[in-house]
Amino acid sequence: MRSLDAIFSPKSVAVIGASITPGKVGHDVFANILKGGYKGTLYPINLNAKFVLNAKAYSSITDVPGDVDLAIVILSPRIALKAVEESLEKGVKGIVIISAGFREVGGEGLEIENRIVSICKKAGVRVIGPNCLGVINPISSVSLNASFAARMPAYGNISFISQSGALCTAVLDFAADRDFGFSKFISIGNKADVDELDLLRYLHDDPNTRVIMIYLEELRRGHEFIEAVKEITSGYKSTPVLAIKSGRTSAGARAAASHTGSLSGSEAIYDAIFKQAGIIRADSIDELFDFANAFAYKSETALGKIRRKIPTGNRVAIVTNAGGPGILATDMTMSSGLKLAKFQEETIKALASHLPLTANLHNPVDIIGDATQDRYENALTAVINDKGVDGALVILTPQSMTNALGTAQAIVRVARRSHKPILCCFMGVIDVSSGVKFLQEHGYPVYKFPENAAKAFGALYGYFKWLNRQHLARFEFEHNKERAVRIIKNCLVSGKTHLGGPDGMDLLECYGFNVLPAKLAKNEDEVVDIAKSITFPVAMKIVSPQILHKSDAGGVALGIETEEDAKKTFNEIIDKAVKFNSDALIDGVLVQKMGEPGDEIILGMNRYPVFGPLLMFGLGGIFVEVFRDVVFRLAPTGRNEARRMIKSIKGYSLLKGFRGRPKADIEAIEKLVVSLSDMVINHPEITEMDINPLLVHGEGKGATVADCRIILGK
Repeated sequence: MRSLDAIFSPKSVAVIGASITPGKVGHDVFANILKGGYKGTLYPINLNAKFVLNAKAYSSITDVPGDVDLAIVILSPRIALKAVEESLEKGVKGIVIISAGFREVGGEGLEIENRIVSICKKAGVRVIGPNCLGVINPISSVSLNASFAARMPAYGNISFISQSGALCTAVLDFAADRDFGFSKFISIGNKADVDELDLLRYLHDDPNTRVIMIYLEELRRGHEFIEAVKEITSGYKSTPVLAIKSGRTSAGARAAASHTGSLSGSEAIYDAIFKQAGIIRADSIDELFDFANAFAYKSETALGKIRRKIPTGNRVAIVTNAGGPGILATDMTMSSGLKLAKFQEETIKALASHLPLTANLHNPVDIIGDATQDRYENALTAVINDKGVDGALVILTPQSMTNALGTAQAIVRVARRSHKPILCCFMGVIDVSSGVKFLQEHGYPVYKFPENAAKAFGALYGYFKWLNRQHLARFEFEHNKERAVRIIKNCLVSGKTHLGGPDGMDLLECYGFNVLPAKLAKNEDEVVDIAKSITFPVAMKIVSPQILHKSDAGGVALGIETEEDAKKTFNEIIDKAVKFNSDALIDGVLVQKMGEPGDEIILGMNRYPVFGPLLMFGLGGIFVEVFRDVVFRLAPTGRNEARRMIKSIKGYSLLKGFRGRPKADIEAIEKLVVSLSDMVINHPEITEMDINPLLVHGEGKGATVADCRIILGK
């Protein structure tokens, strides 16, 4: 990773393709480096010009008299390849290719890009781009704006990575409006060599970066990315990673035969990656900056150490001089996973001693519209010192008697005495500008609207939970992998690719799933014999490769209690199946022992290129596609991730025991999620599967597979 220092902190830079014509990228990049006050030595490379912006030009980088750390290449692909070869001959340590026409257009452009990466890898030189905006390092000792963005951002402790160059210029403008500074600003373009994971690792070790923001379009690494980023976002030296992902709704799930396939898709994959890696996801650029402001919030301890202010709980106190915004903040607080703190009696007494009789002493604390900075300071001091308060949100609306600057100064005085985060909302623009500026200059988060502040606080609390998550001992299983291999091989040899009934149940049994006794019946007499052998009552289900959703075809009957009913039901199921799909191949009817009652859940998997198996868990039965209360994680998945999956669905309260319902065997679900992960990792032939419903019994009583659907591929 240290090889990237040559790109971000070079002592000398050569711009290959520097132009004398304003408006051309080669001219503007060179001009931006000059105007940005770059502290190193700068060389323009131009085959025909003697000078570029009064700087002596060289016809080739090999003609430059001194050493060159970084080469910025702004040339068409064929000429760029030659320039890279000459740069390696010169001994450059890093390359940024800004020009386009490579991988993104395919053909020769892709071939040249691959050739450039190949020769640079052999030389041990890292490459950013092609097709990117460039890189920016605003730190005063470097002051490098090697990009075609005219604006040099202010210095800050937040780094930004973007896959879109065009978005970068808009983000820089947006940041300037919010007085937002950066440590590093990087456009990665085609990611021919250096990608977001390389940069995340580098920035995690960068002493000038405290928070990383990333705009993402697509990843080319799956589980490796998760494991590496998990190390970055966890531990004693954690770095928060905030992400916004494009294409959230454009790429829906592909047509699939399973519930899992129809409910998942690229969006589910990325959501799973973010959750497993501890990445905090924002829904908009505005929200991304809101979160970054909160995570950059820091304080100095008595020993002079800088620490990030993260709440240790979700109990929030709200102090406001207006009732309406206080109610809005309350609403957004509750919807952001937070709750209003309940004040101790001492806190209420302290508030009563400082506030007028018309003030509200309970949360949210309304200190009335004529509040001065003293009233804000006294109220905020009282609530932030309450042991039942984990942080505060301060709202100011401009009244004729409001002193925005004085209030901001009072907030900072209180905040410096407390380890708890205090987020501010100064509503308005002109009338509160002095207070906003003061807070921003001193590194305190301030927002225009209460909902923005509440969401940011919720993100902080979410990160606290991530950092302090429990780590349970892993499960140790002994699966019958050899038998599972034989089952899959026999099915594929015989041409079976859609497994349900006995084959599917046998496969699940190899991995510790409790399955019900069942056998396939092909006529009325077999139905009766089988039902008698496994004892009534029984369930009966159509078995056909072409009928995967049995209920849709009327192919499921439960609670059959007599021989006569069994014969009648057999014929009804066959008739309905034929009417549903006249071309369907009917294997018969599965006769299965009725399971003990339990909560219906679904476990499933869909396999994706690059990322591998995507697991699904949620409420099951016929309601899986109605409520869509499901979550996804990439395999391999261990006990701790399985536990977080189960807890994250809305229906978790039902499993815990709701209004007298018995508590479900949640540990059994955890074990089966891990077993499913092991199964799909061990057997890549499994392309899709559903276990639906999986009947979860009372605590300590396990779970039983009622039905399954497994699809095999090569």
